[in-house]
Amino acid sequence: MAIHPYAVNLDVFRRAGQQAGQGAPEEREAFIRHAFQSWHEHGKAVEGTFPTYDSAILAGKAFMEGYAHAAGRNLDLVPLLLRRPAAAVVCACNEEQTLPQVLRQLKRLPLEDIIVVLNGTKDNSLERVISEKGITIVYEPERAGHDVGRALGAKMTMADSVLFVDGDMVLPAEQLAPFLYEIDRGSDVALNDISSLIPPFARQDEVSRIKAYLNRTLGRPDLGSNSMTAVPHAVSRRMIDTVKPESLVVPPKAQTLAIHHGLAIAAPARVDVIRTNRLRKSNIGSGNEVAKLIIGDHLEALAVWLKLSEESGRASPGISRIEVAYRRNGR
Repeated sequence: MAIHPYAVNLDVFRRAGQQAGQGAPEEREAFIRHAFQSWHEHGKAVEGTFPTYDSAILAGKAFMEGYAHAAGRNLDLVPLLLRRPAAAVVCACNEEQTLPQVLRQLKRLPLEDIIVVLNGTKDNSLERVISEKGITIVYEPERAGHDVGRALGAKMTMADSVLFVDGDMVLPAEQLAPFLYEIDRGSDVALNDISSLIPPFARQDEVSRIKAYLNRTLGRPDLGSNSMTAVPHAVSRRMIDTVKPESLVVPPKAQTLAIHHGLAIAAPARVDVIRTNRLRKSNIGSGNEVAKLIIGDHLEALAVWLKLSEESGRASPGISRIEVAYRRNGR
């Protein structure tokens, strides 16, 4: 039977964690910071021995087990080994029921900033967030727009990696970690790989089709229907500085600009946000309000791409009539 190459080494990481845990502080927030910092320092010294994300996580879990044992306390953290500072931006509107759970999962990650943008909320979301420690709040009492929160949040942090999530979608920290890891290791945009969850072309909705169409037009058919419209996703500081925070208000436009500037875009993990998405009157049924907004955003992105192509003298790849007919008739 094959033995995982890191199975024999996990005891080494547990012992290192036990040694670090002997100096664990009593106060809860300091305890968590110390645990993360201890793993960061130890993991960084041996990072070259981790060829994959999974191997790094395995070693980190063993370290945290040893740390918690020595400290005599429970420790439910995701030992994500990041080289540079990371942050998360949570966009929320009337999410008082789910927002505390979203923040609970984010606090399990080694984040320097957690920014909650409350946009036009009328419930008790503000009161629920104020009671949370270590959270930066951006409060806009009036509804400013669907994705304005992403732009505002991006301006509130200088972290090298920024994760975007929604306040109505509770996702385990384990599912969020790969997006931050991908950015930390050099990508500029880490998209949610939802293409495999989408049915064949003939049964796709208009939103899935226009997402794929934009990617093909941009010369990235490999991205399928993956888009910055879907959370979770993460971006680099280089991406934010290059395309400017205000472009994040229209996610497909930001994605278009990222491709135009030659930034690295990947889809490192799949999170099923289709079945878990909160159903509202605005996002149910063909031609609903949200669908119209997303389609409009993609049309704006296409217009930007055409303009950039004309200015640079580059012909847009587009899709041939034969391929359009083939996909239309596909089953």
